Amino acid sequence: MATIFCIANQKGGVGKTTTTVNLAAGLAKVGQRVLLVDLDPQGNATMGSGIDKRTVELNVYDVLLESATIAEAVIKADKCGYDVLSANRELAGAEVELVQLEHRDQRLKNALAVVDADYDFVLIDCPPSLSMLTLNGLCSAHGVIVPMQCEYFALEGLTDLVNTIKQVHANLNKDLKIIGLLRVMFDPRITLQMQVSDQLKAHFGDKVFNTVIPRNVRLAEAPSYGLPGVVFDPSAKGSQAYVEFARELVQRAPTL
Repeated sequence: MATIFCIANQKGGVGKTTTTVNLAAGLAKVGQRVLLVDLDPQGNATMGSGIDKRTVELNVYDVLLESATIAEAVIKADKCGYDVLSANRELAGAEVELVQLEHRDQRLKNALAVVDADYDFVLIDCPPSLSMLTLNGLCSAHGVIVPMQCEYFALEGLTDLVNTIKQVHANLNKDLKIIGLLRVMFDPRITLQMQVSDQLKAHFGDKVFNTVIPRNVRLAEAPSYGLPGVVFDPSAKGSQAYVEFARELVQRAPTL
């Protein structure tokens, strides 16, 4: 049975896609079968996995509208070691089309149930807004991994996300919970970041992952080569941190 996680944060620019592709590559590296679902119309996770979003024939849009199955639409990202359910600009149109359909928030969940035995982990890269696409992701998932920078505005965004998750948990998905907070783009030399990190640990306790992802230039360069940092430069500190995070997640998964 696959463990399904959304990578979500309602604040933009916090490294959601970077976390999704690098965690997928890290999990593949430690021997897990991984499916990455790109639910963002920008298609950055697709491009960051070495797949040209402009040339794909079937993608998550077709799956949500039930004109294709995941098995038909999935693409193997050979260099990265995981499978991708891709996205492109077409997906923006799905927002409007889904509104009129039955079970519109359960479409991804129903599609994933068919391939449940094929993967150990499914990672869903959500758009920053709370949209019908994000809702499909949250309704499918067992839990949410929240990448966040240790800054004041990130705490504000976290409050909004926690409230959203509570609402989805109460009304649509009783399994949904916050799995953990991942501190990303972390620089221990900045006093404010250390203070916010301490606040997070004091308030959320063991919900804060032990692994910390440092601010790292090689991770930022990797998408321009169409690869996760873990594959682009395995020796970089950021890449090693994501592999360490993958190991921590595999250890935690049975207890979640």
